[in-house]
Amino acid sequence: MNNIIVLPMIIPLLTGIILIFLRKFIRTQRWVSIGSIIVTACISVIILNRIQTDGILRLDFSGWKPPFGILFVADSFAMLLVLTSSIVTAVCLLYSFTAMNTHSEKMFFYPFVFFLVAGVHGSFLTGDIFNLYVCFEVMLLASYVLVVFGGTKRQLRASIKYVAINVLSSWLFLVAIAYIYGALGTLNMAHLSARIAESGQTPILTVISILFLVVFSLKAGLLLYFWLPGSYSAPPTAIAALFGALLTKVGIYALFRTFTLLFYHEPDITHTLIGVMAAITLIGGSIGAIAYKDIRQIISFNVVIAVGFILVGLSVATQSAIEGSIYYLIHDMVVKALLFLLGGTVIALTSTPRIDRMSGLIGNYPLLGWLFFIVMLSLTGIPPFSGFIGKILVGQGAVEGGNYILLALAFISSIFVLYSLLRVFLNSFWGETIISIEDEVPLKKGLIIPCVILGILTIALGVGAELLAPYVEDAANTLMNPTIYTDAVLGEK
Repeated sequence: MNNIIVLPMIIPLLTGIILIFLRKFIRTQRWVSIGSIIVTACISVIILNRIQTDGILRLDFSGWKPPFGILFVADSFAMLLVLTSSIVTAVCLLYSFTAMNTHSEKMFFYPFVFFLVAGVHGSFLTGDIFNLYVCFEVMLLASYVLVVFGGTKRQLRASIKYVAINVLSSWLFLVAIAYIYGALGTLNMAHLSARIAESGQTPILTVISILFLVVFSLKAGLLLYFWLPGSYSAPPTAIAALFGALLTKVGIYALFRTFTLLFYHEPDITHTLIGVMAAITLIGGSIGAIAYKDIRQIISFNVVIAVGFILVGLSVATQSAIEGSIYYLIHDMVVKALLFLLGGTVIALTSTPRIDRMSGLIGNYPLLGWLFFIVMLSLTGIPPFSGFIGKILVGQGAVEGGNYILLALAFISSIFVLYSLLRVFLNSFWGETIISIEDEVPLKKGLIIPCVILGILTIALGVGAELLAPYVEDAANTLMNPTIYTDAVLGEK
C-alpha cells in the first residue's frame, strides 16, 4: 500500500481547510496546527525508512499507470526534504504562538501556512512536471498572502516585486511545459527522462532546458535574486523564517530533479551555465551580506549565498558533490530558520533592525547570544556543526571534477558569511550593554525555546551525520543514476 506517500501533502491541505472554520478559536487552531505537522513529520519518517527497504515508492491515482495518469513518487531525496520542512514548520509554528498577535491569528494565518506547506510537499513528491507547476502555484498563492501579513508599507512595497517576479516565472514555466510537451509528447518526468535518453538531447531540448533553468533560478534566487532580500526581510519573523527555510529550497529541488533526471546529457552547456550562475550568485550574495547594517538584509543575503553554494554541487555533478549539496540543503533549511528567528527576536527586544544601534545584548540575553554564535559557526562550516560535512563533500566533489574556480569561490563565500555574521555578533551582542536593568525587555520562553530546539538540531545534524549518511547516499545515488527513478516509476508495481 503506497497510499501513505500522498499524506505529507494531503494532511496539511486538509488541515488548512479545517482551520478556516476555526478562525475564532485561536487555542484550538494552535493545537490542531502543531498536532497536524507532528503527524506529518512522523509519517515522513515512516516513508523514508520504507524507501530504504522497498525502494522508490509510487502512487498512481485512479489506477492509471504511468505515463498516462497523475502520480506521486517518493524517493530518499524528496522525503529528506519533506521531513526537514515538516520539522522546521513545527518549530516556526511554536514561535508564532508567542510572536504573532491575536488579530493576525484570526486572519487565517494558520490556514495559509498549511496551504504553503501543502504546496511545498506536493512539489517534492509529484512525478509529473505539470503537477509540479500546480504545486508551485499553491505554494506561491499562499506566500502572496503571508508576505503582506501585517500590512506595513515596507511589506507592500516588497510584495509588489515578489508577486511580479513569481508571476513572470510562472508564465515562463507554462511556456517551458508547452514546449517540452510539444517536443516529447508527455509530461511524466520519468517518461520524459526515458524519451530524452532514447532520442538524445537535441539542440531544441537544450534550449528548453535553459528555459527551465531560468524559471527555477527565478524561484530559487539563483543569479536573479534581486527580489529576495526585500521580500524575505519584510514579513513578520515566523513567516520570514518559513520563507527563508522553504521557498528557495523548492526551486533548488526542481533544479536538481530536472538537471539530473531530464537534462543531464549536455553538461558542457547546462551544468556549466549552472556553475557560472552559482559563481555570480556567490559573489553578489557575499557583497550584499557585508554591505548592509540592517540585520534582516544581512540574513537575507546569507540565503542568497547558500543558494549559490548548494548549486555548486549540481554544477560539479559528482557523487561527493551531490551528497554534499543534499547535506547542506538539509542543514540550510534548519539553520536559516534559526537565523531568521534569532534576528527577529533581537529586533523585537531592541526595537531596531540596525546593528550599529545595538550593543552588549549578550549581557542581557546570554542564551540568545550564544545561539547566534552557534549559528555563525554552523553556517561557516566549523565542525561539529551541521554545515561542516556538506561543505567538505562539495569541496571534495569540486576537486574531483577539477572545478577549482567554483571551489575557491565557494570557500571564499564562507569567509564572507563568517565576516557578515561576526559583524552582527560583535556589534549587537558584544561590548557594553546599552539596555539598563529597568529598560530590559523580558525574553519570553515562547520565543527562545523554538530557537533552542533548532540550535540543538544543527548540533545533532553535525554530530549525527553518520546516522543520516545512508539516506543521503541513497538520495545522491538516485540523482546520479536516473534509470533507478525511471525503472521504479515506469515499471509495473
